[in-house]
Amino acid sequence: MLGPVILAASRSDKMRRFVSAAPGTKQVVDRFIAGESVDQVIPIVQATAAKGLEVTLDVVGEDITTVEQSHAARDAYLELVERLKDLGLGTKAEMSVKLSMFGQALEGGHELALSNVRPVVEAAAAIGTTVTLDAEDHTTLDSMFAIHEELRKDFPQTGCVIQAYLFRTEDDARRLAAAGSRVRIVKGAYKEPAEVAYQDKGEIDKAYVRVLKILMEGDGYPMIGSHDPRLIAITQELARRAGRKLDDYEFQMLYGIRSEEQDRLAAEGHRMRVYTAYGTDWYGYFMRRLAEKPANLLFFARSILTKG
Repeated sequence: MLGPVILAASRSDKMRRFVSAAPGTKQVVDRFIAGESVDQVIPIVQATAAKGLEVTLDVVGEDITTVEQSHAARDAYLELVERLKDLGLGTKAEMSVKLSMFGQALEGGHELALSNVRPVVEAAAAIGTTVTLDAEDHTTLDSMFAIHEELRKDFPQTGCVIQAYLFRTEDDARRLAAAGSRVRIVKGAYKEPAEVAYQDKGEIDKAYVRVLKILMEGDGYPMIGSHDPRLIAITQELARRAGRKLDDYEFQMLYGIRSEEQDRLAAEGHRMRVYTAYGTDWYGYFMRRLAEKPANLLFFARSILTKG
């Protein structure tokens, strides 16, 4: 299977240099990354909102090594909030953050990440939007959930992400599926050991459905992160059985993937949110997109051969 190999390569500096220098890389990166700066991503947010879709914005760059970099990440999000405020886009755009980018892996990282993310969540709330804490590898999750719980004391709309391929996730879903919660479910895009995660695609899909059922039958607000047509259809059926209206849950898909399906779901009245990443440190995010779907890797390979 190529997925685990690509995920391992996402941590390799040698592969980072190779991929960055490959002649076809920019063409493929531009498919998944909306730009390198706020100025480049804002027109995309406006165009997306004009079509009746919403966005969640991710400033990419989780591989930081200093406290100063964590503060720079915080400031990048605060700049984004200001731009959304100035353009009146607060109700159409939320933000997704990876706590590793806010210093979670550094010494004293739990407290550092909390202190960095809190002003972002506060600023987001002030313009009528919110923040979702992305899930990363399994070793970071207890810290992420603790920060999520702490933030929700003052900002109950703060969301979090759970990953279907982890054995722990059904229990996490039961705990999180409470009134007022916002939970995004994804399959998972990190290289996890067999001791903590399902490895077989079929088993992951079954786990996704089990977790989705827990969320749909709960009192929170499920956010379904998937491009899989079968899982989208299952979502609609589970929502119907649970008596949920179209605005009682939402679909989320990545920028650059299945855009026609995004438009179709929005036209049917579903809430459709586009996960839109931007920034200069795109490598880790890009490699996970390649690992998720073989067609993405083939597209990349063809681009290199064409441009070489």
